Amino acid sequence: MREIMRGHHDDPAAIKVVRGFVAPILGVFRTQAQGGALLVVSAIVALIWANSAAAEMYHHLLTLPVAIAFGDAALAMPLEHWINDGLMAIFFFAVGLEIKREVLTGELSDPRAAVLPIAGALGGVVVPALAYWAINGGTPTAAGWGIPMATDIAFALGVLALLGARVPLWMMVFLTALAIVDDLLAVVVIAAFYTVEIHLEGLVVAALAWGFVLWMNQRDMRSAALYLTAALAMWLGLHASGIHATIAGVLMGLSIPASPRIDRRSFVAKVEGSLDAFRKREGKPLPGPKAAAASLHDIAHAAAEAEPPSHRIEYALHRPVAWLILPIFALANAGVHIDSGGFASALASPAGLGVGVGLLLGKPLGIFGATWLAVRFGLGALPEGARWGQLLGVAQLGGVGFTMSLFVTGLAFSDQEHIAEAKLGILVGSTVAAVVGLWILSRTLPAAPPKGARAAMHNAGHG
Repeated sequence: MREIMRGHHDDPAAIKVVRGFVAPILGVFRTQAQGGALLVVSAIVALIWANSAAAEMYHHLLTLPVAIAFGDAALAMPLEHWINDGLMAIFFFAVGLEIKREVLTGELSDPRAAVLPIAGALGGVVVPALAYWAINGGTPTAAGWGIPMATDIAFALGVLALLGARVPLWMMVFLTALAIVDDLLAVVVIAAFYTVEIHLEGLVVAALAWGFVLWMNQRDMRSAALYLTAALAMWLGLHASGIHATIAGVLMGLSIPASPRIDRRSFVAKVEGSLDAFRKREGKPLPGPKAAAASLHDIAHAAAEAEPPSHRIEYALHRPVAWLILPIFALANAGVHIDSGGFASALASPAGLGVGVGLLLGKPLGIFGATWLAVRFGLGALPEGARWGQLLGVAQLGGVGFTMSLFVTGLAFSDQEHIAEAKLGILVGSTVAAVVGLWILSRTLPAAPPKGARAAMHNAGHG
């Protein structure tokens, strides 16, 4: 890839290859990066709001009861819970789709290429958890060990985007794959360790709904209405069971079919057949509106059959998740009241210190150390053109743990003081990790690539 961009940037065929390979990656990268900037803005607004004269309105809005009723049956929760349990289920659904894509066709589909991000993710989960436990073990805040485990991919890519054209492709791919793996590990931790009590009836409903989805997949039934109905049943079942309802989103994401109904050859044949009427009538009046509409419908239908549903849904969700769902979540969860006299004491509390140390030191140490060991023992190799100093900068960006860390905080603690301390540790730890990571990368990355390569990548993103 580097040779294509450097040595063959004047070759139209090479540029076409670059466009085809890089365009989807750059599109996701751009959306995530812009979403990360919006995430930061939402967090700042929440902080200002929670520490302003309108703070009471902020907290009143979050605790506002919202109910959905069907006859005598009703589900009522505060607005904050609807955001964290309901809206975030869509985020976890997108996570499930990303995990499936990476495992089937992405960076994690090649065992040797997958070793480094998997090793880095494992190290980046274990070491910060141990760092937190070393400070909080045996205290009332010991349950927060899962808070500093996951990397916020939108926030991290937003920071990476500040370096512009200096960022190599391998860095985006590695950071994204690593974040997806530790998101998966975080989901496992949430399901296994942050479920206090299980109610069998709800679990049975969720299991039946998921079984129905798997049966639909086996029969190649791709009805959006049936999938949506099953998803709602699974969410309600898990919500009633005591397992966090957002796990339904991950399970549904993993269940969406990832194979097309027709192969490329059949797709080309169908499209050419639909266009044949236009070709045969060259020089004659075009077919009437009905004929044209039928041809367009046939082409659209063929395109839908040639694209796996999981891919189509994942790309459709990128913008809503990055630009709407995560900013709303940040607005609802980042509003920590900061008492000028208690800021230092809250940050130095076991919870605040454990989270801050876990993100700022534990994450980069775990990611870098595990990656180094994997390369040292021949289990994997650094991406072409990568340097250890650059990998250290990426590992430091792994300490940006905003979204999932805030989410786990709400599961780990019920005491508002502990929640505020942990959130403060998240905000400070993630911010400092982002600044340090940006500084390391600015010192270790080479200057921007040649104009021809930069133009090829720019065209790939817009072509």
